[in-house]
Amino acid sequence: MRDHDLNTLEWPKILERLAAFAAFAWGAEKARALRPSGSLMEVQTRLAETEEARRLLALEPGFDLGGVRDLRALLEAAQHGATLSPADLLAARDTLRAVRRIRRILLRRAEALPHLAQHAGRMQEFPELEAEIERCLDEAGEVKDDASPLLYTLRTEIRRLTHEIHARLQSYLTDPRYAPYLQEPLITLRGGRFVIPVKAEHKGKIPGLVHDTSASGATLFIEPLPVVELGNRLRALQAQEEKEVARILAALSAAVGAQAEGIRSTLEALADLDLALAKARYAIALRAERPEIVPWPEEPPERRAVSPLYLRQARHPLLDPQRVVPIDVTPDPSTFILILTGPNTGGKTVALKTVGLLAIMAQSGLHIPAAEGSRLPVFDGIYADIGDEQSIEQNLSTFSAHLLNILGFLEAATSRSLVLLDELGAGTDPVEGAALARAILEHLHARKTTTLVATHFPELKLWAQTTPGAINASVEFDPETLAPTYRLRIGLPGRSNAFLIARRLGMPEALIARAQEYVSPQALRLEALLAEAERLQAEAARAYEEAEQARAAARALEEEWKARLAQIEAERERMLREAREQIEALLREAQEETARIRRQLQAVRQAEVEAAQRRLEALQARLREALARAAPSIEAPSEPAFAVGDRVWVRPLQAEGEILSLEGEEADVQVGRWRLRMTLADLERRERPGPTRPEPPPAAALRPSPVPLDLDLRGMRVEEALPLMEKFLDEAFLAGMPFVRIIHGKGTGALRRAVRERLKTHPHVESLEPTPDDGATLVRLAR
Repeated sequence: MRDHDLNTLEWPKILERLAAFAAFAWGAEKARALRPSGSLMEVQTRLAETEEARRLLALEPGFDLGGVRDLRALLEAAQHGATLSPADLLAARDTLRAVRRIRRILLRRAEALPHLAQHAGRMQEFPELEAEIERCLDEAGEVKDDASPLLYTLRTEIRRLTHEIHARLQSYLTDPRYAPYLQEPLITLRGGRFVIPVKAEHKGKIPGLVHDTSASGATLFIEPLPVVELGNRLRALQAQEEKEVARILAALSAAVGAQAEGIRSTLEALADLDLALAKARYAIALRAERPEIVPWPEEPPERRAVSPLYLRQARHPLLDPQRVVPIDVTPDPSTFILILTGPNTGGKTVALKTVGLLAIMAQSGLHIPAAEGSRLPVFDGIYADIGDEQSIEQNLSTFSAHLLNILGFLEAATSRSLVLLDELGAGTDPVEGAALARAILEHLHARKTTTLVATHFPELKLWAQTTPGAINASVEFDPETLAPTYRLRIGLPGRSNAFLIARRLGMPEALIARAQEYVSPQALRLEALLAEAERLQAEAARAYEEAEQARAAARALEEEWKARLAQIEAERERMLREAREQIEALLREAQEETARIRRQLQAVRQAEVEAAQRRLEALQARLREALARAAPSIEAPSEPAFAVGDRVWVRPLQAEGEILSLEGEEADVQVGRWRLRMTLADLERRERPGPTRPEPPPAAALRPSPVPLDLDLRGMRVEEALPLMEKFLDEAFLAGMPFVRIIHGKGTGALRRAVRERLKTHPHVESLEPTPDDGATLVRLAR
């Protein structure tokens, strides 16, 4: 496309705004060099890339090209053997580090962002070079001590010598003999040498070299002779240090130069990515939408089903978005020429520029400030003749300049071009100008060229009304305020509002009536018909707007309920997830507590069994001794020591139980809710059923109702928990349970303290013991 047409439509201003969103210089250059493409595939690719960039900014809100620098100049210098400054080397390191971060983010999202991932595929990583710069330079740009063994040695010796020099000079400052000769007690530098300030009148009192004199001449800066040799050695070491630092910087620069081509191609990929991100940010700022790009229909206009040019709520991108009035350019499928009429400053030129700029933006890959559903074809040329083309240098009038510009593209325009003509035929005799304008329009009509024309000629209104493929349009005028509304109406030509304006401004009715006598009756009837058509169209527009508002409200309500349902569903899922997690945590805690209790029971049982076994053995030994001493008399029949159904005292547990079965020296004993296997030596018979005793009920009927081992009071208040604990202890005591566990949790400790205070004085409690985690209390019941 011609630069003249792009400049006429103010395309460079769009590019400057786009460049402001670029992150670094090369990206901004690419933005300023952006030109529309005439390839359908390339335009669709560019728009898809902008769409992906917007998606990336939504997926990665903090994503940017931070750290990237334009390294082209320093890469060129490094390739030619120049030594780069530490700041340049750090810029290279920061850029390489940013490349690594950016590349990995894009490749990780390659499936969702295929076009941006192609840019990432062109980028290279240079971890060795990045690490070497990092190893040699600190963040301030200073070469690190360990950049090389030699540099480390030199700087170690420099620090040692510097310290020795300071110590020698400090001895002068603290020696009372030299105090009268010193201007002030400090060590300073002159010419790279450490010196002390001596009063000029005492020059010979401290032998040494004078390196500088104060402005007044009252102070001499002297390096004492004992320090001179040390200073010379220090200067020699510093020279070697500078040489080694220069060597290290040269080596790093050579490493950058060796990778210059790869880094340059990576930078170009970054610049292309930067341009895509700039397009995305500009689109967000404009509240722009991606237009639909449609191929040109093969059939002629009169047989088309849809118009390829269709813009809804289009806004001029350079005007204030809060004040600009959107326009609808929605011609019917058979229309390709739009004749736009209306008052001056009514918005006709802005409408032409809006259409032209939005077409250029779309073909450049930019989203356009228009409503969703807008569509555009790919024009093979966009030609504009807008504004004052007068040329003083070429001695051309406005009319001649316009005509030369139009002749420059008249033959180039095709059925796939866009032509924008402002005030066609103006600047000359109205009759001849209207004739020339009509001839140009007929030429473009014959070529089926998409054309928008702004004019005041009534002859062109009539031509549009009677020519297939052409249609009238106008910018709206408010008769109440006598000001344009800037809204575009397709289908009606602009009315002449001269009589209306004159009446509003106070012109006498007699003069207005005389003026109307000079207008042909046909023109008056046309004005009346146009007024009626405007009224009907306004009513239809209001009805359409109300319907659109109702549809929008319905859609908003639908979206709101969808959002609410989604929120409810998400909350339900969250609550279910939290409940599952709590249940799983409680199960884990219960399992761990059960295992711990089992281990404690096993340990207690084993210790008590062993103690009982020892007592039994001692008892048996005493019994055997007694039997040996006693002389047996007449044997009398003896009844067995224990029998099923006997009530017995279980010594290890200090609890009462009932024998359920006997097997050798062991018995199964029901103690509370537990059935235990005990040795007969641990049992003491309390009572045996009489011979006339009726048949005992089944064992299950004799057992007390089961009482749980644990009582969980967590979450209760003290006044709720204590009565429950009292009832639980009574039931456990009656069931013959040896011990129970009261779970009170930790919390603030109020419930724990209340529970333990009550247990200390409870008649059923023999002793109590806190669990290791202090969340429960083990209670041994009295017997």
